[in-house]
Amino acid sequence: MTNLMLIGLFVLSTILWLQAIIDIVKTKFKLKIYKIIWICIVLFFPIIGSLIYFQFKRKKTMNKRRKFQPNFDKTQRPERF
Repeated sequence: MTNLMLIGLFVLSTILWLQAIIDIVKTKFKLKIYKIIWICIVLFFPIIGSLIYFQFKRKKTMNKRRKFQPNFDKTQRPERF
């Protein structure tokens, strides 16, 4: 039973670690050095580094607000039959 729990814990921590690495690679940071720093932290301290990264990620990334710009111009719509 304890072996099964250890295997489950290992699998979950590996998934968390891989998700953090993938997210760091895909995320646009305000400064490029932040990406290198986060990768080093997550590689050297896999579980703690991943948890810290997901907690503080929003402060160091670029947050661009989405602009809602619908096109309601009726001249560009095809007419119905």
